[in-house]
Amino acid sequence: MRRAPGLALTLALAVATAAGAADRSVVTLGTATPGGGFPVYGDAVAETVNTLDPVLEVRTRNTKGSTENVPMLERAELDLGLVQGEVAHEALSGVGRPPADLRILAAMYPTPGLFVVRADSPVRRIEDLRGKAVAFGARGSGLVVLARYLLDGLGLDQERDFQAVYLDRAGDGPAMVLDGRVAALWGGGIGWPGFVTVGRAPGGARYLAPDADGLQRIQAKHTFLKPMSVPAGSYPGQDAAIASVGSWSFIMARPGLSDDTAYRLARALHRGQASLAARLPQAADTTAANTVAAAPRPDLIHPGVRRYLSEIGLLH
Repeated sequence: MRRAPGLALTLALAVATAAGAADRSVVTLGTATPGGGFPVYGDAVAETVNTLDPVLEVRTRNTKGSTENVPMLERAELDLGLVQGEVAHEALSGVGRPPADLRILAAMYPTPGLFVVRADSPVRRIEDLRGKAVAFGARGSGLVVLARYLLDGLGLDQERDFQAVYLDRAGDGPAMVLDGRVAALWGGGIGWPGFVTVGRAPGGARYLAPDADGLQRIQAKHTFLKPMSVPAGSYPGQDAAIASVGSWSFIMARPGLSDDTAYRLARALHRGQASLAARLPQAADTTAANTVAAAPRPDLIHPGVRRYLSEIGLLH
């Protein structure tokens, strides 16, 4: 039986496409639990790189978050991992552990920390949350670590002064605020999904950050935390900018990731900057210039990335 020409062409294209995909080098990117910002960001990064680089195929993998991504990178169970700034600081500086032999592939975005409460909540300040149930996020999330540092700077203890609730999935938090199981949800960054969900609910939301005196005390005790602002309109019902503290999150690479792979990833992210931002507005901060500026030291940037940054004139 003769095959129709159209069918034969379709089959040939399918075989060629499959062969091309098989020739690609797979790069595994660890994100976090569904419902948070990291999986959404990871998908945007994967789509951007996979569109622009014919050699690499980035595949995302849900994990428990930053605190799991670091040891998985060290064991080479991931090629890349999204790591929140405070977790990166502890890993690279050797806080409570030996320094991690990991390198920065790219700066993701700044993450100022905030609480969200329902608009009808009597809570007006962070101190008003003492003794109340607060969802601090998924247990493995770096946002939990940011909360610990911020509260410590205010003289508060995450476990002692609150009924701390840790989630199996980051996406479970907004419903707990809305139905009253917790008084507040902790989160961070711009466009964070949990805050968007609470803010869009009937009745609206209110967002809480330390006051000016609190911010000074936090930075005096934890100097690696930087002043950051959440621009007005970043969340539903947020009419004014909110000052807080936080740090840059990073895409980090495992030990031994080849210089060529890191170079190609950095090049794809740079060339795809506009399309990455179109996929996810928060990712507009994922730029080569921000990688140079946010890295604690240039030697912590992957050598393959440094080679690309030198080629485009950002490192000397």
